[in-house]
Amino acid sequence: MSTLSVPVPAELDEFIDRMVKSGRAANKADVVRKALRQMSDDEAVEAVLRAEKEPTIKGDLRTLMKKFK
Repeated sequence: MSTLSVPVPAELDEFIDRMVKSGRAANKADVVRKALRQMSDDEAVEAVLRAEKEPTIKGDLRTLMKKFK
């Protein structure tokens, strides 16, 4: 595991402190880890939603591959 040192504005520092004090996170690092995990999950969900909008390709894979060459 690596360690990062990231400056944050006062508002975010206060938010992080509130998350720790309310018990939603064990410490400041836990708040940041949870936020990053959430961002990663959000990105994965967005990728799935984008993929669902893609047209469906049907047919024999060998025939379809010839069309892309």
